[in-house]
Amino acid sequence: MNLYAESSAVLSWLFGESRGTAVRNLLRRADSVMASDLTLVECDRVIIRARVLDEISEKQAQHCRSRLVEVSNHWYILKLGAQIVERARLPFHHEPIRTLDALHIASALTGRTAIPDLALLTLDERIRTAAKELGFKILPKY
Repeated sequence: MNLYAESSAVLSWLFGESRGTAVRNLLRRADSVMASDLTLVECDRVIIRARVLDEISEKQAQHCRSRLVEVSNHWYILKLGAQIVERARLPFHHEPIRTLDALHIASALTGRTAIPDLALLTLDERIRTAAKELGFKILPKY
């Protein structure tokens, strides 16, 4: 199984949320994981925000950062280059789509050109709906 890891799923795993266990298991079983620069930026920003707002301790923030770095070192990271930006600027079948969501979907589409059976790992309902219409297998199932 090959996955594109979108931020909502990764954050759920990092913060130990209820669906995070399913995400962790899928990431562990994946043959390969692809993510966007955007996934890493969003995850880091959420960790920083949670720390600044005292929602998590410094120790928890460091733990989240360490886990993200450790696992993402084994992922293929797609750079937000011209091809992804250009695709994100075009309409999708299911509009309206928010800007960052469009960048994730465009990244997954780019990844799918290299790995045709790429599944999209996301908990975001808007991304799930739009990606399903583009023929992606959506995980986790629920």
